[in-house]
Amino acid sequence: MPGNTAKNQTKSQKALSFEAALAELEQVVADMEAGQLPLEESLAAYKRGAELLQHCRGQLEDAQLQVRMLEEGTLKNFADNLAGNLSGAGDAVKREDA
Repeated sequence: MPGNTAKNQTKSQKALSFEAALAELEQVVADMEAGQLPLEESLAAYKRGAELLQHCRGQLEDAQLQVRMLEEGTLKNFADNLAGNLSGAGDAVKREDA
């Protein structure tokens, strides 16, 4: 049933928060840097580290996209409001001078 294991890892990885994935990645790196892992475990750790890195990058890219979308909406609304306020302020000044 290796297919089920891969499927379960994918599901659990999607549920893994960025912070938890980063903490696990840091632990994997520390274990590998210690140089105490046998070859088989080193390969498995490297594979897990690559998966965690991909997961973290994906979450960061998603967050960056959301920030860009929010900024575009906010900046557009701000620019529209600013333009409206400036044109309204100009009318008020003209009325005061008249």
